Amino acid sequence: MKASDVFVQALKTEGVTHVFGVPGEENLDLLESLRTSGITFVVTRHEQGAGFMAATYGRLTGRPGVCLSTLGPGAMNLVTAAAYAQLGGMPMLMITGQKPIKKSKQGRFQIVEATEVMRPVTKYARTIVNGSAIPAAVREAFRVAQEERPGAVHLELPEDVAAEQCDGEPFEPARARRPIAEDKAIDAAARMIEAAEHPLLLIGAGANRKITSTMLREFIDATGIPFFVTQLGKGVVDERHPKYLGTAALSDHDYLHCAIAKADLIINVGHDVVEKPPFIMKHGGTKVIHVNFTAAAVDDIYFPQAEVVGDIANAVWQLKNQVKPQSHWDFAYFMKVKTQLDAHVAEHADDSAFPVKPQRLVADVRRLMPEDGILALDNGMYKLWFARNYLAYAPNTLLLDNALATMGAGLPSAMAAKLVHPQQKVVAICGDGGFMMNSQEMETAVRLELDLVVVIVNDGGFGMIKWKQQAGGMENFGLEYNNPDFVRYAEAYGAKGHRVEKAGDLGVLLAQCFHEGGVHLIDVLIDYSENDRVFTRELKEKTCLL
Repeated sequence: MKASDVFVQALKTEGVTHVFGVPGEENLDLLESLRTSGITFVVTRHEQGAGFMAATYGRLTGRPGVCLSTLGPGAMNLVTAAAYAQLGGMPMLMITGQKPIKKSKQGRFQIVEATEVMRPVTKYARTIVNGSAIPAAVREAFRVAQEERPGAVHLELPEDVAAEQCDGEPFEPARARRPIAEDKAIDAAARMIEAAEHPLLLIGAGANRKITSTMLREFIDATGIPFFVTQLGKGVVDERHPKYLGTAALSDHDYLHCAIAKADLIINVGHDVVEKPPFIMKHGGTKVIHVNFTAAAVDDIYFPQAEVVGDIANAVWQLKNQVKPQSHWDFAYFMKVKTQLDAHVAEHADDSAFPVKPQRLVADVRRLMPEDGILALDNGMYKLWFARNYLAYAPNTLLLDNALATMGAGLPSAMAAKLVHPQQKVVAICGDGGFMMNSQEMETAVRLELDLVVVIVNDGGFGMIKWKQQAGGMENFGLEYNNPDFVRYAEAYGAKGHRVEKAGDLGVLLAQCFHEGGVHLIDVLIDYSENDRVFTRELKEKTCLL
């Protein structure tokens, strides 16, 4: 067989259904093999968009998403997406082309040592130097990408290797079961939980698995211990649960941090060091139990006193069976904080002011989204508002990036979500800055005939950095720009454009877009003066009555 055919057969054996990318001449043999394979090849308008789509595909399915680029500039355009997947714990395989390696025909034209560039931002990067090595290389790449902690892997396929004849039989995937935690670790953790007076449960990024969701819900229901989440832990347990306290959307000083300060024990399930610390440990202070697939990486602000290392779902199940509710547990203060935070979040949810306040934006989107609807957020100030104010009802229904936190991923992520879950409503929430970084993928969405709504949160500048600039007492400088007419911009791609003219329009337009189907863009002017009032001045003035 031709080596490129062997490669594609190996992808099919791994269950690959989609490849996203922008090919070049160095990929032509692989492209021809894909053409007759039954795998859907999605041509994107930029390699970064392809990478973001592949990473989100991996996040939603647990199987590596696959993207393709040519050599040199194409491969370099995948670097940000590689870091996005790697820091976000999303399994993804990048395939890049290269000039012939057995006999050069063009000197160093366009040649970059792509595998060397990719190594710092991937779990595995390899150049395939002969066709017979393809089956093992593909199997190993998929294995490494999927194992905890998931991430990005890279295979470089030079054009002369892709074209050669070779023998090769794909390896059948072998699924390994994760080790479970030791009984002694479970016993010690259970005794710590029962001995505490104010235990609190934290759900982080590593817990964002469906079966973990079930086990965590059962643990909360059985013990009655209140819980809070990190941004990447949102939706693991339905946030309408009466024991849900809130999201650690801010680094400190929020109402939620009053509850964290009151806790004498935090059961930290799925902690991931890529997220901003949801709490900061101090010697002699709150005790922490670390429950995760791997042992804790200790630093100045995180040094747990007990560790339960192994499959998270199994560990939580074992703890549920061991821990008995205690009469001395006292959650009254936690629930008082919940009441205060819920009231604070509800403020201005129906405000009629225009431009729209962030609280009204979040409330209207939540009111219109179905329970299983998926929001894909780009990165900007609105991400904090959604993380804090938006209740997620199920895992991976609020896709945000609190790891690399790159701009430009919102639209491609929403597109991938729609491909994975075609029956669910999908909305991309993008700032004007982040949207314009990959706005050309609107053409891809239209070409794919997706039902997709893109909401542009429009403030004519880099809103989060403007807030930080203001909070630091600096003058407004260097963060503003002009935007195109987003309605006409959408229409130029064959999508439908809408503009919010008053506060009540957004809900009406969302309902209309859901009903009509197709690709829609809604331009919403936002009033970000609320950033300083709510997140800077009001939170500083509050008092934690411990």
